Amino acid sequence: MNNWFGSFTIMATTPSSTTRAGRLQENRALLAHPNIQAFLQAIATAEGGGYDFRYGALRGRRNDPWRFTNFSTHPGPGRGGRVTAAGMYQETRPTWREMSAKMGLCDFSPATQDLVAVEILRTIGAIDAIVRGDMAAALDKASHRWSSLPRGKDQPGRYPPQPSIAFDRFEAHYRTAGGTLA
Repeated sequence: MNNWFGSFTIMATTPSSTTRAGRLQENRALLAHPNIQAFLQAIATAEGGGYDFRYGALRGRRNDPWRFTNFSTHPGPGRGGRVTAAGMYQETRPTWREMSAKMGLCDFSPATQDLVAVEILRTIGAIDAIVRGDMAAALDKASHRWSSLPRGKDQPGRYPPQPSIAFDRFEAHYRTAGGTLA
């Protein structure tokens, strides 16, 4: 399957994507797409994450014990000691290990968090829908990985009682961040 992206094509099974360096290069190119950037910003808003957040951190809290400063690796569990969701997109440690390994990355820097989120979106097959601005199709896939996302228009998230952002609110964040719809 071809993904039309700007003036070049990224093939889902190109030889370069079989190497870590090739996969990393492709994900960096995808990250430059305005719809991908906007979708990631909307996910971050829904998840309530920050690049330095472990599970339990809150925006605006002073001296938050669930913030971290060492980005050399995934920070591990947050509040409660079991949930490993962390960073801007609340990536769990197992997901981070799997996705970052595909690109040969080993840190948890903001750049790596962004690239891991792109890799997640590629792995679940949501990238094409995001690039073409098909919000319903993108959320249908992405809501499997991010519990704070709605499944689609007028639909809650997949994992009640986990709260999820409303479709219209997610779409508004996406548009504010520069995303376009089909």
